[in-house]
Amino acid sequence: MDDNGRDTGDDSGHADPDFEALLAEGAAVPTEGWDFSWFEGRATEARPSWGYAMSLAGRLAGASAALDVQTGGGEVLDFALGRAAPKAPVLTVATEGWPANVAKATALLRPRGIAVVASPQDAPLPFADATFDLVASRHPVRPLWDEIARVLLPGGTYFAQHVGPRSVFELVEYFLGPQPEEVSSARHPERERAGAEAAGLEVVGLRTERLRVEFHDIAAVVHFLRKVVWMVPGFTVEAYRPRLRALHERIKADGPFVAHSTRHLFEARRP
Repeated sequence: MDDNGRDTGDDSGHADPDFEALLAEGAAVPTEGWDFSWFEGRATEARPSWGYAMSLAGRLAGASAALDVQTGGGEVLDFALGRAAPKAPVLTVATEGWPANVAKATALLRPRGIAVVASPQDAPLPFADATFDLVASRHPVRPLWDEIARVLLPGGTYFAQHVGPRSVFELVEYFLGPQPEEVSSARHPERERAGAEAAGLEVVGLRTERLRVEFHDIAAVVHFLRKVVWMVPGFTVEAYRPRLRALHERIKADGPFVAHSTRHLFEARRP
């Protein structure tokens, strides 16, 4: 630090070009969509044993009308439909709230004849009652149980992979410090079970797993926090530069920063 509190580099006052280059790289990568291929070789996350995208493909093959809620860039739905073909549903639509992702998902899914509807994540679903026999979602910000139950046909299924409680919290608390209980326990699967049941859905399957995550360089940390914006709200490189520098030195000295994600596979049925 200099006399004005600016980060000047290492303790000798010299800039660290490796650190600066990694910061710049992590800050420059586009964040649209849910394609995480950029992280290859820089960060790893173990995948749940149930294989959500392939499992979704099987569900799509047996559905006549399907809705993918909060589709992101459409990557998971596109993959699953490719595996379900030629038995994909006659009607498939998707919703997404972030404008950049709406554009990306539309470009990806339109060739399949799938409409992407721009709809805020906390808004009512813009569809008639009892329209779909399958509603799916991968990592919804917050499932709107009343709306999911409303658009499902009787006997229809909600099939989704959710982010669980305290996911990657080792990284969150590195930057923000210990989090209060109400934050730590958010997204708990039993809370979500209760919400689904309160909306009149029958929960027929709920599986949970805790998975290892490794960040191999500070560029991966920067890009992750820019992409998954709710982890450290308001994150910018400049605001967290001292903590980023300390973490950069820690990774160089000790190896990858290890965290753990939590996921649960949720299946509910409208009676």
